[in-house]
Amino acid sequence: MPPPFAALAANPLFTDPALDDAKVRAAMPRLLADCQAAGVSDLHLSAQARPFVRHHGQIHYLTDRSLPADVAEAANLALLDEEQFKELEETSDLEIALAFGRSQRFRACITVHKWGVAGSYRIVPNRVRPLEEIGYPDLEVLHRLLSYHNGLILVTGPVNSGKTATLAAMVAEVNRTRNDHIITVEDPIEYVVTSDQCNVTQRQVGAHTKTFATALRAALRQDPDVMAIGELRDLETINIAVTAAETGHLVLGTMHTADAASTLSRLLDVFPPSQQAQIRAMVSESLRGILCQRLLPAVDGGVVLATEILVANLAVGNLIRENKLQNLASVMETGVRDGMQSMDSSVLALFRAGRISQEVALANLANRALRALLENAASSADEPGFTPDTAATDLPAEVPDAPAARKRFGLF
Repeated sequence: MPPPFAALAANPLFTDPALDDAKVRAAMPRLLADCQAAGVSDLHLSAQARPFVRHHGQIHYLTDRSLPADVAEAANLALLDEEQFKELEETSDLEIALAFGRSQRFRACITVHKWGVAGSYRIVPNRVRPLEEIGYPDLEVLHRLLSYHNGLILVTGPVNSGKTATLAAMVAEVNRTRNDHIITVEDPIEYVVTSDQCNVTQRQVGAHTKTFATALRAALRQDPDVMAIGELRDLETINIAVTAAETGHLVLGTMHTADAASTLSRLLDVFPPSQQAQIRAMVSESLRGILCQRLLPAVDGGVVLATEILVANLAVGNLIRENKLQNLASVMETGVRDGMQSMDSSVLALFRAGRISQEVALANLANRALRALLENAASSADEPGFTPDTAATDLPAEVPDAPAARKRFGLF
């Protein structure tokens, strides 16, 4: 076990056979603080299961023994106040933000399951990383998107893809470079953004407002310039966000979608058929861009960011209005000069640069022709004169669309 994780395993929760309530209340903040210092992203404490942390996407068990149900219950309930404990009793589910001082913040999800109580703790870094550190290859595109004073910018990706960190970095960039009123609505607040050139108001669902929708309706009456929404998850929230973007506000939000096409489909299909024409027209006018993210295992043992970038232009707007999202990939390929990039192109570039392995690249490529090329390169690895650099240079710099790939490579 790496030394930082060995230090976590030495916590009294896992080593002291004579734990009492006072010791548990002291051990939990120490364990969370040590997790932050060790650079892990998540801590899991579940009854009758081995405690573990996640680091760069990989699971590391802290002990070989399962956590007794009474210890798991005491640990996961130790930091709750009376109101939070009551909510957990009533619903068996609780999502909260924990804060120790100004630099230690954690997002906790406490649940009840068959064997007892389980807690998942997201470790929030102690600072907002600037856009330069997030990993986007072309910051000019992001700066250009954030220069708009109205419109909709979406950050999307699967769970644990860094969406919240990117959204916080974008808010911090606006806070640093503009003189506006920023209102954020989050569930819960993870990164605290202190007002700089802007006035920043952060609201947490549950603690400061009932729902995303109620907070956004109130925000529209608070003279905002920029609105950041932790997650666009339902019809009412999406409707208010699109309306706000169309009526003179810059709206930043996140969604759990894999690519630009699925993001637009999710955004539009949530509306009933009777509103489809209207909402497509609104989104075609208000959309500024979509940033899709994935964190892939790097060859050096860390993670690397793969991105898909859609920049809304006239062609994209026409596809949205005419409901022809199946043609979005072709428009993105021809929009490279505008800063557009497909996820396959990003994965390919990372492989060519030697930052991800061939196995990781194959697992994250959607283009079948490109996967076939990589598989053929792998099968040629034993041939004389083969080197990884030779294989990489045999691949196209840009990902061809499906029809061109079929004709060019004769694979289908």
